[in-house]
Amino acid sequence: MIFTVAIDGPAAAGKGTISRAVAKEFNLAHLDTGLLYRAVGAGVIAGGEALAVAKALDPRDLENPDLRTQAVADAASQVAVIPEVRAALVQFQKDFARREGGAVLDGRDIGTVICPSAEVKLYVTASARTRAGRRHKELTEKGFSTAFETVLAEVEDRDRRDSSRATAPLMAASDALTIDTSDLSIADAVAVAVKAVAAKYPVT
Repeated sequence: MIFTVAIDGPAAAGKGTISRAVAKEFNLAHLDTGLLYRAVGAGVIAGGEALAVAKALDPRDLENPDLRTQAVADAASQVAVIPEVRAALVQFQKDFARREGGAVLDGRDIGTVICPSAEVKLYVTASARTRAGRRHKELTEKGFSTAFETVLAEVEDRDRRDSSRATAPLMAASDALTIDTSDLSIADAVAVAVKAVAAKYPVT
């Protein structure tokens, strides 16, 4: 069975949580494509050249716990605007998407560029203040002392970079179902996504 679920959206909107839940519900493989760019970003921070790092990327590189740091996130957003880096990672994602048994991919250009023919497309979003609040709470719980307004500015800056880049900007596919999680609980947001996938999931 080949069945692809493409889930896009800005940072801290909840697409990762929803993607993992959908993958588990339907027993599909899951790929957080943002980790590909984070892995390249981490490699650049370590002194590598972006394109060379991208071409040499190994799936095991995505298991590095340091990929979740803010510094790596910022580096990932910056390398993601390099066309040659994106090209080097596209085939990896496309192959994963059409793997036997089905797959869920989440990122920022899955439904528009990587998998325009995905059986299901979702766009998960939330207001910038809501997303900044979530990120701020996460950082505070980890012991970081950061002002909310600083986090909000970082979220808005990343949104501008991601949505204005010349190559594969962040945007909802024209046929994607938009899920705004600003006022939804995790359970409710997951329920909406699962219902959308179930409506198109092949009956076995």
